[in-house]
Amino acid sequence: MSAKTLEDVLKAAGNPVQHLRNSKIGAYVYPVVPTEFSNWRDEQRAWRETAVMFDQSHHMAELMVEGKDAFAFLNWIGFNSFKNFTPNKAKHFIPCAPSGHVIGDVIMFYLEDDQFLLVGRAPTVNWVQFQAETAGYNVKITRDDRSPSHPMGKPVVRRHYRFQVQGPNAWKILEKLNGGPIPDIRFFNMDAINVGETRVRALRHGMAGAPGLELWGPYEQYDEIRQTILEAGAEHGIVAVGARAYATNTLESGWIPSPLPAVYTGDELKAYREWLPAESYEASGSIGGSFVSDNIEDYYLTPHELGYGPFIKFDHDFIGREALEKMADKPHRRKVTFEWNPDDVARVHRSYLEDGDPFKFIDLPLSNYASSSYDKVVMGDRTVGLSMFSGYSFNERAMLSLGVVDPDIKEGDVLTMIWGEEKGGTGKTTVERHKQTEIRVKVAQVPYAREVREGYVESSWRTRQN
Repeated sequence: MSAKTLEDVLKAAGNPVQHLRNSKIGAYVYPVVPTEFSNWRDEQRAWRETAVMFDQSHHMAELMVEGKDAFAFLNWIGFNSFKNFTPNKAKHFIPCAPSGHVIGDVIMFYLEDDQFLLVGRAPTVNWVQFQAETAGYNVKITRDDRSPSHPMGKPVVRRHYRFQVQGPNAWKILEKLNGGPIPDIRFFNMDAINVGETRVRALRHGMAGAPGLELWGPYEQYDEIRQTILEAGAEHGIVAVGARAYATNTLESGWIPSPLPAVYTGDELKAYREWLPAESYEASGSIGGSFVSDNIEDYYLTPHELGYGPFIKFDHDFIGREALEKMADKPHRRKVTFEWNPDDVARVHRSYLEDGDPFKFIDLPLSNYASSSYDKVVMGDRTVGLSMFSGYSFNERAMLSLGVVDPDIKEGDVLTMIWGEEKGGTGKTTVERHKQTEIRVKVAQVPYAREVREGYVESSWRTRQN
């Protein structure tokens, strides 16, 4: 009998680590948006030097949550405080499992009384939908999954388009679109502006260290809004960013986007695993990298490790509160940027031109080859950290990765990352036969880019974590 649920998949696999490390899901795809509009180097440069338009219309799921219990329901799921949270504001929303480990994160838009829109990756959307269907709250949900990774010629339609205009010249472009000065929108607050003749809802946001807005509306307006933005931005050097460059922005700004959702163990989560289908993200995703443990819980991360410690507020009851209270005063691993040694990176690339098994391929500009990456970082014979999201920044002329380190590791320490998988590689379709090697990595601050550290307001999680 074929597996119908995540729980069925895990029982058949025996060990969730082995199942996920040998997943056949293939490469993670940012769907629909072309890989490059010009070239990924110039597209990266543009968010630092002129302006960019990020097309976020396709790679994230959306979940509308509405009803008289919506506020209380969502407050119960996340450890964020909802104090002073009112319509026309947004929040970086992070739920955790009863164990206190992170399931995922989304951006939550408080649209109006009793109506919230959650936008982000599947693990959090799945978790919130399950709770909405089983926890007894009076809420209604409407789900719009991300666009298919491989549309195969079929039409793709979403509920909303979603564009970000970011970079040093973003405000000039937005004022031109609006036909005058932009309203004084505070960080993670919302208002509306004109885009040509269309009134569009806007969130004050930032992904490139300079003020910018995220614009969204009905998907049927996608072509009109996109073209209007690009025409208005032409004189200010706006660049449309393709799928290859898009995700590398986080290397400079410091967000780890894909920790493994902490749902594979625990009796309290059995009903959830029985609810998740066998084709879900949680069942079909993959783990990659040199860190290997037979215990899936060694891949879980806490909010503190991911830089979300300042968000934890015990002013309300929420799932995982007891566990987070117990760990609150303990030492925590912390998030850092790893700067890869250029000579070691060049040595890996040179191996592709030599006989014999090469080292694991370092793809550019994004080098992850699994849904969740876990490369072991050591000091001597002691594992002191994990490298979790890697790629190349043309702006910094550096190979970088985001990860976590033990509390005693200091900025400036030079550590060793083990690159590649054991025994010539696992059974993932993204893994070729290769041999492991060592790459020196220097511990650096997060966010790595000075423009991001200095450009974000005090309330941003990117700066508050430090």
